[in-house]
Amino acid sequence: MPRKKQIRTETYPEAPDSGDGLSPERFEAVLRSISDGVFTIDLNGTITCFNRAAEEITGVSREQAIGRTCRTIFRSDICEEACALRYTIEHNEPVVDLMVHIRDANDVEIPVSISTALFRDRSGKVVGGVETFRDLRQVEVLRKKVEKSYTFRDIVSKSEAMKRVLETLPTIAASNSTVLITGESGTGKELVARAIHDLSERSSGPFVPVNSAGIPDTLMEAELFGYEAGAFTGAVKAKPGRFARAEGGTLFLDEIGELPMHLQAKLLRVLQEHAYEPLGGIRPVKSDVRIVAATNRDLDERITHDAFRRDLYYRINIFQIELPPLRSRMGDISLLINHFIQRLNAEQNKRIVGLSTRALSILMHYDWPGNVRELQNAIEHAFILSPGPLIDAGHLPKALIPTRIPENTPGTLDDLERSFILSVLEQNNYNREATARQLGIHKTTFFRKVRKLGIQLPDKDGRHSSEK
Repeated sequence: MPRKKQIRTETYPEAPDSGDGLSPERFEAVLRSISDGVFTIDLNGTITCFNRAAEEITGVSREQAIGRTCRTIFRSDICEEACALRYTIEHNEPVVDLMVHIRDANDVEIPVSISTALFRDRSGKVVGGVETFRDLRQVEVLRKKVEKSYTFRDIVSKSEAMKRVLETLPTIAASNSTVLITGESGTGKELVARAIHDLSERSSGPFVPVNSAGIPDTLMEAELFGYEAGAFTGAVKAKPGRFARAEGGTLFLDEIGELPMHLQAKLLRVLQEHAYEPLGGIRPVKSDVRIVAATNRDLDERITHDAFRRDLYYRINIFQIELPPLRSRMGDISLLINHFIQRLNAEQNKRIVGLSTRALSILMHYDWPGNVRELQNAIEHAFILSPGPLIDAGHLPKALIPTRIPENTPGTLDDLERSFILSVLEQNNYNREATARQLGIHKTTFFRKVRKLGIQLPDKDGRHSSEK
């Protein structure tokens, strides 16, 4: 019997077919209508059923999943040593709403909530297990939006410069010393500061950001240190400052190079004595706060022009992290685009799968003076305008679109398309189907592009060819 027919007959084993039960056809219809992923396994751990929602969440088709072990499909953090389904089968106990992470066909980590139960035939004999799993990406995005919290995983990069930065973060986080993060505007300084906080022993405490350039000089002292009742006209009751709010946690001083000189002296005292005085206060207040500072200015130059204290610079510069601009890590653009689109899909319940090659070419030609923040804003702008499934050039902000793109110079559309397809192939370990799916094109279109662009694909023996 052909293998495809075997797969189909095994899809819903022991399904009721008459009387007061469901027929196999109705059983299938019910499973396909469920928004949660559902799959069943036999006693050997082999998948025997895989519904449509499971296909959509994992990016794995039913034909690809059935007949394989569930651990090879889901690659969860519990698969090897703490499999929930195996526990249910062996102990006759269900697992309910367990939070785990699985990996989809593109090796993207997905948070899910799983529940398990025994799978029995009509005689009551246990023939395997059934698991439902709910995609929690939207919940995770909304949670982060509410809490404004970030994790180490939110920093997306494959550039060597950023890898070196990321490798140092756990070591720096383990210390309680001050940190100075430098880099152009929009390179992700606050994201790195949040990662340091999240990786540190202070992670259970508050993370309090302050934009030194965004608060008027006359208000900055009260904003940082707070004030006592009667400290000035209108101060009818005491108000705690950012230092008090950050107690036991981390205070992020963004654009510290803009801090007025008289406040630089007070900040230096806090760093040296771990104490400060609120406005109108008569005694110092002890402070247990870690300072992480950031700037897009050249502080050495500011010191030369008497705009920044040299002693404060030495005090905050115990650890320095320099973030590279986006134009020096252009290989990250496709990764960042995918990251932003995935997050926006979860937030806005849309199904944008990627960018057209024309739109991608425009983004690759742009020099990104606003760095990652500007790219994120551009993708959000295009995402809103695009009806789907692809973002096209017309959806991008007009400021990004050049009058024309050179056609016979390095960096032509073909060059960029070839480079982009190769990067996506590499992300998917040269899996053709996964690459076509991520590109948002049909498999035959993918191979047509491969032949046209002269891309060499490795075969099973490691040799390269331009076709499958």
